[in-house]
Amino acid sequence: MPLVSVIIPAFNRAHLLARAVRSVLNQTMRDCECIVVDDASTDKTEELLAQPEFSYFVRCIRFPLHRGVSAARNAGVAAAKGAWLAFLDSDDEWHTVKLEKQMQWHKANSAFRISQTKEFWVRRGTRVTPPRTHEKKQGYIFRESLVRCMVTPSSAVMDRALFEHTGGFNESIPACEDYDLWLRITCAFPVGLVDEHLLTRYGGHTDQLSATVMGLDRFRIRSILDILQSGTLSVGQSALARSELARKAAIVANGCKKRGKQGEYEQYKSIATAFGI
Repeated sequence: MPLVSVIIPAFNRAHLLARAVRSVLNQTMRDCECIVVDDASTDKTEELLAQPEFSYFVRCIRFPLHRGVSAARNAGVAAAKGAWLAFLDSDDEWHTVKLEKQMQWHKANSAFRISQTKEFWVRRGTRVTPPRTHEKKQGYIFRESLVRCMVTPSSAVMDRALFEHTGGFNESIPACEDYDLWLRITCAFPVGLVDEHLLTRYGGHTDQLSATVMGLDRFRIRSILDILQSGTLSVGQSALARSELARKAAIVANGCKKRGKQGEYEQYKSIATAFGI
């Protein structure tokens, strides 16, 4: 049985997927398996994964109908054999020692059930410096995770039991599914940090969810409402969540008002008012 199961969701990214898969196959830590979940791609993804370079080492799950990244990741977990899970987006690339360093870190820091690493950002072929607001932190990061997504899926390694305990990715939302999961994890568990740049994230693609799904804060608002209603937060965490919920709802409401969407304006304005603004 492999120690780590690596799960790569893929949808119409054959032109990028080979780089991601190779970065898994080239890992110095060999005690892992690679699972690609093809989310009903209509490009050459299936043919790519059938090539000898990949077919022997990569398990492929193919959806007959497009179901979204959350369903793809969850299906990968269901098929996984490892006690630890690692996720990699199809447009990102691991450095060769990523898994080795991260699992060594967990061996030395056994109290942590999830960790991430530092990362390089490349946008449209140019290396960029992430803003300081996105700087990775270690420990209990629920406060920061309410504001923005503070864990990079392609960087995360976690105990499978933790993933299952916290419910996996929410398949009912089309975007911000990582934000949703991290809230459920960070409210109760600390996140570790391997203080090395072991991932390169590539951005600027026209098919990224941030570019194709409008009003992403709508889904973050739903996630905060859900976790508030779950009863899992402490009094202090609830206060933080209510404050951030009101702030996000006010921003979305103002945006709806400017666009003449009166019904949505009233909906989000009422949330902002109910939770503090």
